[in-house]
Amino acid sequence: MATNDPAPLLSVRVGEASRMIGIGRTKIYELIKAGDLEKVKIGRATLVTIRSLRRLIEH
Repeated sequence: MATNDPAPLLSVRVGEASRMIGIGRTKIYELIKAGDLEKVKIGRATLVTIRSLRRLIEH
């Protein structure tokens, strides 16, 4: 049975994102600032979407 629900937004904290793609946390923040990675703020937490990480490494 198909639904019209959008796919879940998967995200990780900056530290986990840096481990996943093998670069430092500072570089992750630079990529966010440059618009190369998509962030989500929830309170004080900064999350990076898995979709934007995949897009970055596929190019």
